[in-house]
Amino acid sequence: MARIFITGSAAGLGLDAARTLLGEGHDVVLHARNPARAGTLRALSGAAVVVGDLSSAAETRSVAEQVNSLGRMDAVIHNAGTYLEPDRGTTPEGHARTLAINTLAPYLLTALLDRPDRLVFLSSGLHRGGGTSLADIDWTGRRWNAGQAYAESKLYLTALALAAARRWPSVLSNAVDPGWVPTRMGGPGAPDDLELGHQTQTWLAASNDPAALTSGGYWLHRTLRAPAPEAADPGFQDRLLARLAELTGVRLP
Repeated sequence: MARIFITGSAAGLGLDAARTLLGEGHDVVLHARNPARAGTLRALSGAAVVVGDLSSAAETRSVAEQVNSLGRMDAVIHNAGTYLEPDRGTTPEGHARTLAINTLAPYLLTALLDRPDRLVFLSSGLHRGGGTSLADIDWTGRRWNAGQAYAESKLYLTALALAAARRWPSVLSNAVDPGWVPTRMGGPGAPDDLELGHQTQTWLAASNDPAALTSGGYWLHRTLRAPAPEAADPGFQDRLLARLAELTGVRLP
């Protein structure tokens, strides 16, 4: 039995992953954005639930503290995310909401949580449109483009997953493309199989299948795929980590 923490597990793929892992007998720690959602989750699952809005760095730090107080996790699934934000938005720290939720929060949690044995980051095939520039990752100078901001945030997340694999050889760190599935984020017309949308991340988090006991991969439906070249480039990873450290005030160990 593994202890597994899943961000954004009140709905969608995160909740599906939690149900699967709970059904397999694992000890799952869930995450909800606010107390109302947490109460619903507890009633549904009986599992431990931590609470915090990942658009806020202060609340993200609180989530890390709550999880650490429960003991070290065997695996962490970074599932929480936002898609097409209508405008840049402003978090309590002044960051773009898309960057804060999709990139800064998983970066902070990766840096602050007691280091698990496995890390799984939910990416997207759209990360390949992210581009290579890190000049304005927080959208303080550019005109807002929701689709481009999402693609960039998932590129950064994929690079983070592969950077963790490179920096921490004892940790199995992988990125997962869940496909375009009919969740609230994906929309009802999404063509991929909803059931397949969460199976790769649960497999990477808990399976003893030799293929799942690997690191530094980018996966789609349990099949290795090539990520964007920049995501796998150590130079790009290091420049990104330096920029994320500047924005958060926290360095990845």
